Formats: sequence, C-alpha cells, structure tokens
Amino acid sequence: MPKTSGLILESSLQVFFYDHLQEFNKKSLTPLPNETIFYSSLVMDSYGDSTKFFDQVDGKSKEKILGIKLLETGQMSREKQKVALRDVAETSLLICGYFADSLNKKIIDVKYYHDLGKIAYSRLNNISPVAYDVPSFYRVMSKSFGDITLLMNLVSKKYSSDKDMPWLILTDRKVS
Repeated sequence: MPKTSGLILESSLQVFFYDHLQEFNKKSLTPLPNETIFYSSLVMDSYGDSTKFFDQVDGKSKEKILGIKLLETGQMSREKQKVALRDVAETSLLICGYFADSLNKKIIDVKYYHDLGKIAYSRLNNISPVAYDVPSFYRVMSKSFGDITLLMNLVSKKYSSDKDMPWLILTDRKVS
C-alpha cells in the first residue's frame, strides 16, 4: 500500500480492506480461508456508502432494527429472506468488527449483534448453501464470525491510531 504524506493511495476501497484483512489474517495461528477474507472486504466496501446502515421506508431513512428484521424473515418469501438475512448478517458483521467501539456504554452491546449475525448467516446457509464455489459458505461465516470481526476491529484500530502497534492475534476468541 503506497503512502504519501499520510494519504493512502489504493485502487479501490475493497482492495484496501482486503489487503489489510489479509495482513492480519496471515498473522493468525488459524488463518481464515481467502474466500472469507474476500467476502468480508466486499462487505466493508459496500458499507462505505453510509446509506447501507439505514432502511428506506416511505422515502425516508430509518435506523435498522436488526433483531426485528431477523424475526420478520420467517414470514418472507425465500428470495426476500436471502436479501434480509444477508443484510442483517452483514450489518452485524460490520458493527461488531469495524465499529465495535461505538457500542461501548450502550444498552445493546457487541454480543447482541454478534449473536444476530451468526444466526442470520446460519439461516442464510440453509437457503443458499453455496457461495463463491464454497459449500456451506455462510455456515463458515457464522462459525468464523468472531474471528472475522476481530480482523475488522484490528483494521479499524490500525487507522484510528497514529502509532505503529505490534499485533498479536489469538485464536478461539470467545464473545461472552
């Protein structure tokens, strides 16, 4: 990644996130598959557009209420379920990963969004089990949710700090 005077030069936001997720992933004792890193970088890129954090209702932006949205998926057609479950899963992934610190001192904490994301990916796998030519891709996303959010959080912290920090990545991260 070329750097000039504090300016980050990269061909796309997705490539930027992929490179940094992969950088931390390589330091892990149990690295995640490349497809998982690629997909996660796509999620981070797509949420570079802040409108993805909101639902459009009657032409107005409304805050997403992910728990209710997850519950409502049971009453939807399969195609609408795919879209809604993916939205809940991806929004939860980004909140738990890149924006985890924004939940400090909030009533609803990281564990809540962590659980929603894992459930949404698991249900999505039941509807659409193959993605990126990987069988049970979304099941992998569900099981690796904590590890993926850790990598995203490390990328977030790297760019919220002016200091070069050594990074140690532990395996079997548990969310209590």
